[in-house]
Amino acid sequence: MRVTSDALLGQAIEGKITAISLEVDAAIRNIRIQATVANHQEHLRPGMFGNVAVILPASKNVLAVPATAVLYAPYSDSVFVVDEKKSENNNQPGLVVRQQVVQLGEKRGDFVAVVSGVEAGETIVSTGAFKLRNGQAVVVDNTLAPEFKLSPEPRDG
Repeated sequence: MRVTSDALLGQAIEGKITAISLEVDAAIRNIRIQATVANHQEHLRPGMFGNVAVILPASKNVLAVPATAVLYAPYSDSVFVVDEKKSENNNQPGLVVRQQVVQLGEKRGDFVAVVSGVEAGETIVSTGAFKLRNGQAVVVDNTLAPEFKLSPEPRDG
C-alpha cells in the first residue's frame, strides 16, 4: 500500500496492511484495516488525514481449462488431450484422446488454472471426459457445448 498526505510534501510512503477487520460497516460500506508504514522522518502524526492506495499484486497469464474437463482423483488429476493419429488401414488422420496428468492451480468461475501437464494450443475434452479411456477414437462435436464463464450467474428455474 502507498500513503500520501499534504504533510509528506508530495512524497509517498510505502507500507504493509497488517490486519483487516472481519466486520463491514453497513451504513458506509467500509472495512477497517490496520497498516504499518515507515515514518522515519516523523512527518505523519496521530489523527492526521492521508490518502491510501492499495497496490494489488501483478496479474499473470495462466492456462485455464473448464473445470468440467478435469478428472479429479486422489493421487493425480487429469484431462483428456485430443491428438491426431493416422489409422493403420488407409493412412487417414483420425482423432484419439490421451489422458494427461495435470497439476492444478486456482479456480475462478467455471475455469481452473493448469500449472503443468498441458501446453497452450492443445485441444482438450471439456465435457464428458469421465466416459473416455486412453487411446479411444473421438469425433469433435461442439454443437451442444456449454458456455463457460469467469463469473457464472445462476438461472431462476
